[in-house]
Parts: sequence; C-alpha cells; structure tokens
Amino acid sequence: MPCFVCETCGVQHAESAAPPERCAICEDERQYVGWGGQRWTTLEELRRTHRNELRDDHGLVGIGVTPEFGIGQRALLVPERGGNVLWGCTALLDSDLPGRIRALGGLSAVAIDHPHFYSTMVEWAEAFSCPVFLHAADRSWVMRPDERLVFWEGETYALAPGLTLVRLGGHFDGGSVLHWADGQALLTGDIVTVVQDRRFVSFMYSYPNLIPLPARQVRRMAAALEPYSFDRIYGGWFGRVVERGGKEAVRRSAERYVRRLSGGGAL
Repeated sequence: MPCFVCETCGVQHAESAAPPERCAICEDERQYVGWGGQRWTTLEELRRTHRNELRDDHGLVGIGVTPEFGIGQRALLVPERGGNVLWGCTALLDSDLPGRIRALGGLSAVAIDHPHFYSTMVEWAEAFSCPVFLHAADRSWVMRPDERLVFWEGETYALAPGLTLVRLGGHFDGGSVLHWADGQALLTGDIVTVVQDRRFVSFMYSYPNLIPLPARQVRRMAAALEPYSFDRIYGGWFGRVVERGGKEAVRRSAERYVRRLSGGGAL
C-alpha cells in the first residue's frame, strides 16, 4: 500500500489503501489546509514530476526540490567524521540522489527541527540505513512511525563531536536547532527563522497564520543560545543565511521582538 504525502505540508503518512481523510499537521493552527482543499500525492508520483537539486549554500551543500513542493524548504549536509548529518528533510528523494550523496560521504544520521519538515524522513532513513533524531516532545506529530526514529529528551543532545542539538521550543514544544562548533554555525530551520532582512531572525508560533510567541518564550529561546558560539545562521530555505554576526543578530532580534510586543518603538 502507498504512503500518501500531503501536498500542502509535504509530510508523508503511514501506508493506507486510500488517501487519509485529513492531515492533522495542516489542520493545526500553525499550518493550513490548501485553499483547494486537502490533496495527496505519493513519492512515486513526485519522482515523475520533480527532481532534487543540490547546490552550494554559503559553504554547505543544500538539497532542494524543483519545482518547489510543499513548504519549499531545503535540507543541508553537515560534514561529520563518521559521515554527513542531514539537517532537515525534503519530501522528494529521487532515484539519483542516494548515489550523489554517497559520493559526498554518505549519511550517518538525519536530524529535524520540527514536524513541518518531517516530510519523507522514513524513506531517507531506509535509503541510507541511518537513524532520524527528533525531540520526544513532538512524538505525537509523527504521521508515519518507524523503528529508525530516535526520540531524544531534555534540552541538549550530543549528536556527534561538535554537533549538538538544542531544544528551544517556541514554534513547537520540541523545536530544536543544531549547533555546529567546527563551522561556527547554528542551523535553525524555522525555529529561529532567517527573515528577508538577513541581518535579523525572528520567532513565531505560526508563520503562515502570523501568530506571535509571547515575550517570555522569546527571551527563553535567546537565553538558551547564549552558551554557544556561532557566527553564521542557516535558516530553512536556500539563501536564508545570516553570513556573519549571527550571535548578535539573535540578541538584537529578540530585543526588537520583545520591545514591539510591549508597545515600544523600533530600536
């Protein structure tokens, strides 16, 4: 039986003879059901109409889907001694991609920041015989359970030497970022999203529906990042990168956000 993929969020569901009646992720107030109604596809259908794109994104290999599908995010290959770590995930895993990634050193693990990017994570785990790391607080949002999914708990998790998962919450209870010490970088998906003015980042409960986070949560998220040194911030889409001064960008952005919530003017 096929495992249907939601066309709006790109998340794959457990196998079923017919498309599911609903996508719980899209019906949540942080996401949305497409204006044309709930629609489904499969990985096999996607492979006929889309392809994976690999390109350099500020020093890391980014993996995207063209034409754009779902939320449109790209994943990143982070170099690690035992094999690359995939940060994030894309709904498409085309027939050529495993070989292209193996030529770059393969994958030792996948780590994902929040449920909107879960996509076809089980397909990736199967293709590369590797685990997928998710925060346990978001377990209920897994639409396709699998034994390869590893649910970590607490506030930090050492994925590999110099690679640390940090739970920030905010957008989702288990929302996490990846600190890459050797690269002096923070990979954030959209838990801490890089905005169009790439001198800044932002923090939201829902991005498409413009629901803000309370000031106390933004302060807590910024405080949780204080122990870590980083200069560059990689958001969840091609080009969404703070190239330098990332640590100060988080501080400055959190201060601006909190000030606006409290009725203050621009900094």
